[in-house]
Formats: sequence, C-alpha cells, structure tokens
Amino acid sequence: MSDISKKRIVILTNCIIAVMLVSLAIVSFTVDSRTVFNPDSEKPYYQGNTNVNNVSLMFNVYWGTEYLDGILNTLDKYGVKATFFVGGTWVEKNGEMLKRIYNSGHEIGNHGYFHKDHDKLSMTQNRNEIEMTNNIVNEYLGITPKLFAPPSGAYSNTTLTVAKELNMETIMWSKDTIDWRDKNKSLIYSRATKGVKGGDLILAHPTQETLSALDSILQYYKDNGFSQVIVGENIKNARNVSMIN
Repeated sequence: MSDISKKRIVILTNCIIAVMLVSLAIVSFTVDSRTVFNPDSEKPYYQGNTNVNNVSLMFNVYWGTEYLDGILNTLDKYGVKATFFVGGTWVEKNGEMLKRIYNSGHEIGNHGYFHKDHDKLSMTQNRNEIEMTNNIVNEYLGITPKLFAPPSGAYSNTTLTVAKELNMETIMWSKDTIDWRDKNKSLIYSRATKGVKGGDLILAHPTQETLSALDSILQYYKDNGFSQVIVGENIKNARNVSMIN
C-alpha cells in the first residue's frame, strides 16, 4: 500500500471518529435539555401566587412539640391558618398533637419519615419515605397530605417524579428564618418580614424563639396588608419554578 493510500485511510478514520463524537455530544445534549429545559418536567414551588398579597408560614415538625400549643394559640389569636409539614417518626409519638393541629383548621403536609436527604435516595426509597408518612397521617386523620417538603430542602428529579406520581406537589421556600440554628427572636422576626412580598413561602420550626417572635410577625403581616394563608391556598394559580427568580 502506498503512503498516499495510508494517509487517506488515516484521514477517513479520523473523520469517522469525529462524526461519531459529534453525534454522541448531540444525543447527550438532547437528553440533558429534555430534563433541564422541558417545560413539562416536574418542578417544586419556591413561591406562591405573586399577584395576591398572601404569605404562608410553614412549620417543619420533627421536634419542638412543647412549643406547638403556644404557636397554635398565637395563630388562633390572629384567626389565621398555617401549614405544618410533619415527619413520620414525630407522628408516631405525637398523634394527639397532630389531631389538635388538624382539628384547629391548619394544613398538614408531608416532611418524610426519617428526615433523610431525598436527593441521595433511589426511587423506591423516595417512595417509601413519602408513602410511609402519608399512611401514618392517614391513620390518625383520615386524610392524605397533598404537599411534600423535602427534609433539608434536598431533592432530585426522582423525588419530584415520585411526589407527582403520588399526586403531591413538592414545596420549597422563598424565605428561611433559619430558626433551628440562630436562636434569636429579633433575627427570626427580621427574616420572616424583611422584604416580604405576596406569594412568599416562609420556612420556620417550632422553637422557643420562633414562638416568641410569632406574635410580632403576624402583626406585621396584618399591618402591612398581607394575609397569612396555608400553602395550598398560596400556590393556587402560581407557576411552579425550578429556582427562585
């Protein structure tokens, strides 16, 4: 074989390889774009309907039972309702408190069973965590939660898919009081009120400092024309988004 023929073979081989690599890149991008940019893919709610002056306090409950009576009494004082995302292990030990929350007219959401990071779980594990919590809530209340708040805000596309298959919406937040870490009444108040706007989903926990700040927070909402409503009401007619705008 002549040197010219050998060079032609090498060039042809390289061209074939290049075409294959480009084709693989296109396929990969197409798959990724379907996942990332497909408007029909599942997404969580980071905020509610921004066209209405509704805000929602959301209490994630795995502990702090001793402060829930005070929180419920303060909410009753203002005649408002909130959403309580409960953990399955908490419900196991606090069924009567769960009933009190629900019978007071508040919304019950699902916060997983063992407070695991759902972005690290398989589809089966995601389903088990969510379904087990739904089941134990149903045992006590006869209702199945329609909202799921991933523990630590950790979720994956698998989490979103499983929640949707269970006819549930995945809920995140637009404001975080970080009350579990910063046990400071003034700081909690500031984080729950500063720059607040219609559609805000405000994350809190049953802590002593949150209870202390709650009266002032609700008074601020009232004085500034905001209605404190459950998350289910807040997200009506809202567009669920993959990140905060």
